[in-house]
Amino acid sequence: MTDLVARVRDVLPSVRADLENLVRIESVWADPARRPEVHRSADAVSKLLTEAGFGDVRIVAEGGAPAVIARHPAPAGAPTVLLYAHHDVQPEGDRSQWHSPPFQPTERDGRLYGRGTADDKAGIATHLAAFRALGGNPPVGVTVFVEGEEESGSPSLARLLSAHRELLAADVIVIADSDNWSTEVPSLTVSLRGLADCVVEVATLDHGLHSGMWGGVVPDALSVLVRILASLHDDDGNVAVAGLHQASAADVDYTPERVRADTGLLDGVREIGSGSVAQRLWAKPAITVIGIDATPIAQASNTLIPRARAKISMRVAPGGVAAEHLAALTRHLESHTPWGARVTVTAGDLGEPYAIDASGPVYDVAREAFREAWGFDAVDTGVGGSIPFIASFAEAFPEAKVLVTGVEDPDTQAHSINESLHLGVLERAATAEALLLQGLGSI
Repeated sequence: MTDLVARVRDVLPSVRADLENLVRIESVWADPARRPEVHRSADAVSKLLTEAGFGDVRIVAEGGAPAVIARHPAPAGAPTVLLYAHHDVQPEGDRSQWHSPPFQPTERDGRLYGRGTADDKAGIATHLAAFRALGGNPPVGVTVFVEGEEESGSPSLARLLSAHRELLAADVIVIADSDNWSTEVPSLTVSLRGLADCVVEVATLDHGLHSGMWGGVVPDALSVLVRILASLHDDDGNVAVAGLHQASAADVDYTPERVRADTGLLDGVREIGSGSVAQRLWAKPAITVIGIDATPIAQASNTLIPRARAKISMRVAPGGVAAEHLAALTRHLESHTPWGARVTVTAGDLGEPYAIDASGPVYDVAREAFREAWGFDAVDTGVGGSIPFIASFAEAFPEAKVLVTGVEDPDTQAHSINESLHLGVLERAATAEALLLQGLGSI
C-alpha cells in the first residue's frame, strides 16, 4: 500500500500539467460558438489516455458532443471497472468577477483556480493518476468513459450507452463527479436528487398598454408571473407544490455556522424550509426560479407588459419520479394563475434521482481505500444537485456496483465564478482510486 501511495505522489506533477492543459481548452458545449473547443478537448483526452497505456481508445458521438472511451482488458477472472468523468464545462459567466482568467489555471494558497479545474476535468486527472501509478497494468480491467455534454444534461447519453454497451459494460462503476465532506474528510455519495425543469409563460394582452391609462384595470403579465412564482413556497420557504415525494437523509452534523460559511449567506439572511439541513439538501424537493424574461430596467417605459416568462428548476428527492413531479408542478402553476391570465408551461429536462445501497465487498474495499488515502473514514452523504447519468448507468448495467466519488469540497464553487480545486484533495482522491483498483483485484 505504501509503495502505491508513493507512486501516486510521483505521477502527480505530470498529471497536474495535463490537467492545466485541459483547463485551457474552453470546452463549453452549451455555447455553439465553442463546440469546436469541445472536439479539441476530446482529442486531448484521447491522446492522454493513449499515452497512459490504454490500447483501445475511441472518440464516439451519437448525435451530440464527442465522448472518449478507453479500454484496458481485464486479466482472466478479474472484474472490470468503469471510470467516469466529463470533459465539458459550465460557461464561465461574468469574467470580470473572476480573480484570475477562468481558462488560465492559476494556483493560490494550495488551490488551482479555473473553469473545470474541479468539475470535472479533475475527474479525468484522478483516473490518469491512478492508472499511471499502477504502471498502466492494474489487476482489474479498466474502462474510462469521458463524456462531453454532462453540463448540458447529457441528452445523447442514452444513445451512447445503447450504441456502445459492450464497450462500457463493467462490474463496478466509479463516477468521479461529486463532493467531499471537507478538504480533510472524504465522502461517499449514496443519494442524489433528480431534476425537472420547465418554462412558464404568462400572457395578459395582445400588445402593451400605457400604464397610466390602464393600470389598475388591466393586469400586466409580470405582476401575474410574480404572484405565480410566489405561490411555489410557503412563508417558511418550504415547497408548496402538492404531491411531491420526500425521503429520509443521513444523520450528519451540518451546523448553521457551516451552512453560512459554505454558502456565503449574507448577514441577516435566514435559512429556508423545515427539517434538518441534510434532509432539506438531500431528501426533500426544492424549487428555484433560475431566470426571468421581461423588459430590462434600462428599456423600461410606463407600459403594461403583455407577456413574461420564467424558467423553474425543481430537484426531486430520491424515490420520486421526475416526470410525475413535473406534472405536479405544471398543475400547480396552472391552478395558481390569477385573474384569468393565460399560462403556458413548456417542459424541459428530466433527470431521475438515485439512491445507492453502499454495502457489500466492493464498498468495503472502497471504504478501506478512502481510509488509507485520507486518514479518515468516508462520510456517507447525499448530493442536493443532480447527476442524471447515474440513473442511466444503473438502468443500463443493473448488476454493476456504483461508487460516486469526487474531488470537490465545500470551497470549490463548481458552476460559479472562481471555481477551484484543492490540490491536496486531488492527491488523496487519486490515491484512493489507485488503492481501490488494486483492492478490487483481490475480491
